[in-house]
Amino acid sequence: MPLLVLPYPSLDPVLFAIGPFVVRWYALAYIFGILLGWLCARAIIRSDTLWGKRAPMKVTDFDDFILWVTIGIILGGRLGYVIFYNFDYFRVHPLEIVELWKGGMSFHGGFVGCILAVIGFARQRSISKLSLGDVTCAVGPIGLLLGRLANFINGELWGRPTDVPWAMVFPNGGPAPRHPSQLYEAGLEGLVLLAVLGLMIRWGALQRPGLVTGAFALGYGLARSFAEMFREPDPQLGFLWGGLTMGTLLSIPLMLAGLAFIAAALLRKPLRA
Repeated sequence: MPLLVLPYPSLDPVLFAIGPFVVRWYALAYIFGILLGWLCARAIIRSDTLWGKRAPMKVTDFDDFILWVTIGIILGGRLGYVIFYNFDYFRVHPLEIVELWKGGMSFHGGFVGCILAVIGFARQRSISKLSLGDVTCAVGPIGLLLGRLANFINGELWGRPTDVPWAMVFPNGGPAPRHPSQLYEAGLEGLVLLAVLGLMIRWGALQRPGLVTGAFALGYGLARSFAEMFREPDPQLGFLWGGLTMGTLLSIPLMLAGLAFIAAALLRKPLRA
């Protein structure tokens, strides 16, 4: 038992309710993550300096793309959770797949949905898939930051038992003090990754299509794999092959894909050429 345990700031997951209408912090995280990401993406596309020339897409293109990527994230995230994390349960209770308000989203599934949205929309508008993916990934950490903070508010996805001074006792995590792993992920997957991608873009990364996408995939995989060492594995899965968690196993191919994208982008001629 640690000498000092930080009190968990018990916040109601429901911001407010009016009759049957309920507004939850988790839903607001998705809404504001997409909204803030959209505004930042518009600023990136408008900046000719960042691209070394005019951007290979219009601001109005990304405005129309928002609906596509929102659907891709939600459908992909939910189906990823169903398939990778709780397939046996949803096989018996298929009608509960649509009950998103009960929680259960997978980043890796959402990322696949995002990729499909990028490919489909880029083909329809005849714009660069890689550049559209770069802009989307550049602002992705904003949503990850808000989503992990919402996980913390919900008191879910807590960490493993620990005796570190900043351990917390979560309402549904038993009596043992635990790592606030949601905050670790918010910092790494959100703030750190956002800062790294922002610096890369400042240094001309958008001029090599696919470089930001690759850096996002690699950076997220590294951050998630590190955080998984402190996060309690999902109870229905536990530890898997080699003592790894599902989050780590899914991040391995993501990191390999990120390295491949980075290598291909560095071998490709920059846009200004």
